[in-house]
Amino acid sequence: MRTVSLLTTVLSASLASVKTQAPTPITDPASFVLPFIGTTNGGHVFPGATLPHGMVKVGMDTDSPGNQAGYDANSTFNATGFSQLHDTGTGGAISLSNFKLWAFSNCTSFEDCPTSLESRKALRKVLPDGSPDDFASPGYFSTNLSTGIRVELTSTRRTAIHRYTFPEGTVQPRMVVDITNDGPRTSTNPVMTLDPATARVVGGAQFAASFGPGRYTAFTCVDFAGEGFELGQPTEFGTWLGNFPVQGQTDINQLYFGFIDELGALFTFPPAPDGTLTVILARAGVSFISSEQACANAEEEIPDFDFNRVQTENRATWNELLGRVQVDTTNVSTETIQLFYSAIYRTHISPADYTGENPRWNSTEPYYDSYYCNWDTYRTLYSFMALHDPVTFSRIVRGMIDIQKHEGWLPECRGATVMQFIQGGSNGDPILGEFFVKFSDQAAALNVSADDLYTALLADAELQPPNWNLQGRQADAWKQFNYIPQDMFDAGGANTKQVSRTLEHAFGDFAISQVAKILGKTDDAAKYSQRANNSFNVWNPDVSVPGTPSVAGMMQPRFKNGTFNFTDPRHCSIHDPEMATCFLNAANRDGFYESSPIVYSQYVPHDTAQLLQLQGGKDSFVSRLDFIFNQSYFDVTDEPSMQIPFMYHYANLPGKSTQKSRQVIAESFNTSVNGLPGNDDSGAMASYTAFYLAGLYPLPATRQMLLSSPFFPSISFFNPLYNSTTTIKANGFEGNPADGTEGKVFVQNVTVNGELYKSNCFLDWDVFVSGSVVELALTDDPNVTCGSGDEALPPSLSTGGYS
Repeated sequence: MRTVSLLTTVLSASLASVKTQAPTPITDPASFVLPFIGTTNGGHVFPGATLPHGMVKVGMDTDSPGNQAGYDANSTFNATGFSQLHDTGTGGAISLSNFKLWAFSNCTSFEDCPTSLESRKALRKVLPDGSPDDFASPGYFSTNLSTGIRVELTSTRRTAIHRYTFPEGTVQPRMVVDITNDGPRTSTNPVMTLDPATARVVGGAQFAASFGPGRYTAFTCVDFAGEGFELGQPTEFGTWLGNFPVQGQTDINQLYFGFIDELGALFTFPPAPDGTLTVILARAGVSFISSEQACANAEEEIPDFDFNRVQTENRATWNELLGRVQVDTTNVSTETIQLFYSAIYRTHISPADYTGENPRWNSTEPYYDSYYCNWDTYRTLYSFMALHDPVTFSRIVRGMIDIQKHEGWLPECRGATVMQFIQGGSNGDPILGEFFVKFSDQAAALNVSADDLYTALLADAELQPPNWNLQGRQADAWKQFNYIPQDMFDAGGANTKQVSRTLEHAFGDFAISQVAKILGKTDDAAKYSQRANNSFNVWNPDVSVPGTPSVAGMMQPRFKNGTFNFTDPRHCSIHDPEMATCFLNAANRDGFYESSPIVYSQYVPHDTAQLLQLQGGKDSFVSRLDFIFNQSYFDVTDEPSMQIPFMYHYANLPGKSTQKSRQVIAESFNTSVNGLPGNDDSGAMASYTAFYLAGLYPLPATRQMLLSSPFFPSISFFNPLYNSTTTIKANGFEGNPADGTEGKVFVQNVTVNGELYKSNCFLDWDVFVSGSVVELALTDDPNVTCGSGDEALPPSLSTGGYS
């Protein structure tokens, strides 16, 4: 906790030195975090207890069909256990949810305890408003079950501690340890033993990855203690198979377990003396190496079984991190403040810090996992992290480079130590590019090797892996044709998503070009800048939207001989006559992934100026953006749409960007349990929300941030690497219009440290490096511009930007 105290001191001193900071800094930002946002209706958010990027994510599991993160806020679903590992906001199959614990207060006998997942489950108590009697805040989760048992959870990085309070009068409190039931129930090769004297359980099993063909092995070590009394030895102990506890057994090898995949340990403990409530603590260490290491993790991180200490330290860690971003709350609704800090919180759940838990090779480098997937997160998550948490960002980058060193390519959609399916392909490239473009001067001090980083980027760009379904690019075709042909069949992977991958690879090469420039590699910089233009090799000017000939020119699949195939521009949209989804599917050969050609035809973030010209100039470009919104082609749930509300900036109409981005928040995001329009995608939607509320939008792998107006009178970012604070003040702020339209929210001019800035539409990264005061003069006139002169427009590759 000394590091936390030191950083808090530095933060407080820095905040005090900035005259434009809110009069009263928010000292407990965790109090504004609502972990239940997005925990039903497809949000798939994990609401349990974890540290920032903690490996352990301990939480409730329910029997709902949409429990990818274990939990569902719908009270009609039963609780089935409290497991130690989860992901958050993902699609795919249910991931992790390993090593559930469960408590019984009233089994008629040891042998009659209903230990199977289906038999033991119970509803939660329900509050008067119909919601379950659950509570969560950063680093803490609790529930009151219909059985009368209260469960509380908190955690360190690799260890969870549970607190089970039994009903008054419980005479035989019992605890279940479930070794085999992960989320999708995929366990094989289980091992488990228990100690009848200490009630320690050690064990593990092999499980299936949720979004790929791999399998992983995980281990646990569970110990019990009484809170306020000496628990002593269990009065009964044994193993269980399905619904059949077997008293006196200590090893699952004593069971015929091959034909039933549910097994674990069961204990009966003596109750607390003198009629006091029985409170049993369970400490669960986890490891991907061995059960011995799981025990060592637990003993190192929670040696004293002190639940309150762990919870207090966990919350302090969250408060220090969240407190680096400060807002003035004057004339701002509580819901907006909650939405903002909850979004920042969710950007720090994944990826997870598995350092010391990599079973695949030995390394002293950090190891992060749960990249689920980079295609989702590279657009906004790491750019937001760059503003206030660059040290963690650097550790993630080091971990990615180390994976490339040992496996040949950067990770893409890794989970639980195994490769999972690629979505776009090599989207680690812009993440490394984002780090180096912003922190190249500090890279060595952060132990990031520039040479190793660049080597990792070139491996992605130039070397074709044996299976590009799982890593890397279809690099040979990319280099030969400068796009991915639709009729390119070979043994390296599924022939799908050709247009989407072309656009993603082009942006990846743009990121490499920016790193090459910084490193003085002039020839490489030119080469990869040219390859960044490959986006336009799948532009067909002769395709228009059916029934709307004015929306002409479209990204389209292309054959090896250079001719174009045709995919209906409405494909994968709500207007698709075939109602296709374009999800990951080896038989889906239309060329697009999870979004329509209309949306993908706006996706050239490094050269929107050239795109604007191809679409017929400013007026046509704006008309096309309006068409996307008016006809509901904009899909707030999907990452390729993220930048579209801010694209009016490039047509010198930032007022329309301000209006559209605010409408997105008003219409699609709120603080309820179904407050997300889709799943959170490992924090992708969270960082997207945070940026919109901050009045910013990032251009990854560049030194520019698109600028609008924040939802606060002022917002400050403290960067501990620079020991500097940048404050953006919205002068004339009068509040946020409820529907996102009109109001005094448009940026008329910008000054930085008292000097008129070159643009009203973007900020250079230098503003954030030195620690600046950015002042926005607000107006209610939506017809504002970026300013005078070409340099006021956001940069693009074709207009000489990013030099």
